[in-house]
Parts: sequence; C-alpha cells; structure tokens
Amino acid sequence: MLVEQIWTGNAYRNFNYLIVCPETGDAMAVDPLDHKKCLATAKDKGWQITHVINTHEHFDHIGGNEAVIAATGAQLLAHVNAKTAIPAMDRGLNAGDLIEIGKTIELEALDTPGHTMSHICLRSHSEIPALFSGDTLFNAGAGNCHNGGHPAELYNTFATQLATLPDSTLIYPGHDYMQNNLEFTLDREPNNDKAKKLLEDVMEQDPDSALVSTLAMEKEINAFLRLNSPEVITRLCESFPDLPDNPDPKTVFLKLRELRNDW
Repeated sequence: MLVEQIWTGNAYRNFNYLIVCPETGDAMAVDPLDHKKCLATAKDKGWQITHVINTHEHFDHIGGNEAVIAATGAQLLAHVNAKTAIPAMDRGLNAGDLIEIGKTIELEALDTPGHTMSHICLRSHSEIPALFSGDTLFNAGAGNCHNGGHPAELYNTFATQLATLPDSTLIYPGHDYMQNNLEFTLDREPNNDKAKKLLEDVMEQDPDSALVSTLAMEKEINAFLRLNSPEVITRLCESFPDLPDNPDPKTVFLKLRELRNDW
C-alpha cells in the first residue's frame, strides 16, 4: 500500500490523501478538498483515482468531491447516514464494511461518531496497519464536537475503538494541528518529556513532509489517550475543584475536551 499525504497549505491546515495499489496504480482519494493537488499528484505518478471517500460531511472535507469525480469518474463513499449531507454518494458505509482498491488494498470502515455523528475512520488491512482518522484523532489531539458532534460519543470512540488498535498503527489525520496539540498536552502534563522533545522536533516541521505518528507514540504524547496519568488528573482537579480525587477516564476525557475548547 502506498500512501501519499498531500498538504493543502490552506487556513484550515487540511491533509488530503491518496491510498494507492502499487500493482495497478488504482487510488482512493480521502477528503480531497484540494482537488487540483490531488489530481495533479495522481497524474504525475501515473495513478488513476477510482474512489473518493469522505470521513465526514464538513465542507473542508467534501469540497473537492465534484471536481475529482468529474475528472476521474470515481465512486463516492461515506458514512451511510451522511447521504443527506454529502451530495451524489454512490455507497454508504456501515461499520465493518470493506473497500478494495486495485489488487492489494483492503480498507475497513470504522463507525467513529463524536466529531460528527456520521464520521468514519478507515483502517487498513496491511502488514503495517494504518488509520485514516479524519477529524476524530489528531496528532496529539482529538476532534472538537462543535458542529454536529457529541463529546461523550467521541470518548466512546476513543475508548472502545481507537485505543484498542495495534500500537504499530500509523496515524493519518485530517489536519496538521500537532504543534498546538502538543502545547495543550504540556499545559496539562508539564513533565511529559516525550511531548517536550517532540514539540522541539516539529516546531520547524515542513508540512509537505510531516511526521507520521503511531498509536504507540500517541499514547505517550496525546492527553486524550493519557486519561490515567496522575499529573493529568491532578492538574484537572485543580481546574475543576468539584471533581473527585480519582475521576473515571470518561470524566477526564470530557473535562479535557471542555478545556481544549477554550484553550
């Protein structure tokens, strides 16, 4: 499986992706907002975009659909419940549905509500697993729930699906928010040396060659995956004095999301 991460350079700091079968050159475009870059990259490399998939219905993820499909004839896939929000869908996806690209790629749709209630992530069935996480899991962060989502659902997605994936899973998020997210982690956990070191490394990062994290790394530097950290809990109780001394992981997650909303 080949993965081409495409930095849009826009104000929203979107990443688009081409997932490519190396044997056939067939490709899936993930959230191809910057349709010009996606089409140009495929053309330059001799790939054919056969599928477009949207992780969710927000405009900065579906805005390039029409142009890519007009140029390629690709099929459009998204969450089954997004049919009224995403025009011209060809296939609605349920949890566990498989998508095949070319001869060698199999992707599994995960039903991952939280950022919106019709959000999917894609898990690759490959030797080195990968997760295309849209706006659910970011590098060192978690998606907001402002526009059609719910934080309790986001917690359930993290706890029951994402956190249980193999630690070797490569993480391909929908945006580059790594620096800000690491700064939030350090605001919550100032003694997290792994986050400090990574923040130094990515301060001058070229988004065209962005670091690709793993789930193991995220568990070390992402506050939303560190719900049992004593320092995270202690500082959270300082911010919310009414919390019990040992809040449960869901409460920690929800309070972290509340703090991040205004941070």
